[in-house]
Amino acid sequence: MPAEKDPCLSGRGVTKVFGFGRTRTVAVDHVDFDFHEGEVISIVGESGSGKTTLAKVLLGLINPTEGEVYFQGKERDIGSYRKKKEYWKQIQAIFQDPYCSYNIFRKIDTVLLDCIHMRGGRGLPRAKKVELMAEACSFVNLKFDELTNKYPFELSGGQMQRLMIARIFLLKPKILLADEPTSMIDACSRATILDMLMQLRDEIGMTVVFITHDIGLAYYVSDVVYIMENGRFVESGSADNVILHPKETYTQRLINDVPKIYEEWDLSTV
Repeated sequence: MPAEKDPCLSGRGVTKVFGFGRTRTVAVDHVDFDFHEGEVISIVGESGSGKTTLAKVLLGLINPTEGEVYFQGKERDIGSYRKKKEYWKQIQAIFQDPYCSYNIFRKIDTVLLDCIHMRGGRGLPRAKKVELMAEACSFVNLKFDELTNKYPFELSGGQMQRLMIARIFLLKPKILLADEPTSMIDACSRATILDMLMQLRDEIGMTVVFITHDIGLAYYVSDVVYIMENGRFVESGSADNVILHPKETYTQRLINDVPKIYEEWDLSTV
């Protein structure tokens, strides 16, 4: 686990409420957290537990109803589009569904060029931009020559997800939120994509936050695990402590619900 540093992203009492009166739903309920530079964190919970809503709050896509988010030790200020754009240079996301992550009218070249321009490379010669795009594609085992002038929908789901990581390679954000980044990909590609993300974390010291229901993935990749139930963090700590020595009944149930090939499956809790 990385040496203890000041948190790069923190929250105190972060809450998100949708609706009013009888339709009022508390999606995120007064959560506190500290994410440190270079850490791999997993937020684990069932569907509807609030983890994706929290990710949207952290990205600045929706505003919290209560509480504060702190970025690099200061209260986050994304009150204007310019400030939000600066914030997004430092925090990016890979979403669960690659088919919904792209503008279908923008070619792959434009997707990658936008990343170069966002990092201040708008004035670079065209040849240098092509070199950077080819390097990013090579990092994720894609060939830029085979992608240029194509649209994202012309790629497979696995290729689109790799292209999302190529974007991260170009942007080099300080924090990456990965919302179920491998759920739509076959097992072989899943391991490859996880290895790519870990390699990127090691190269640039990026903090990676996985949003997942897969407690096995959380144990495999994480330094720190947060267990989320009904909008609250009910347990948190190192991956070994939370997964191998769970204290909460909910955490124990999540672990017991993972099917094991060497014993009979218990479907009584389903």
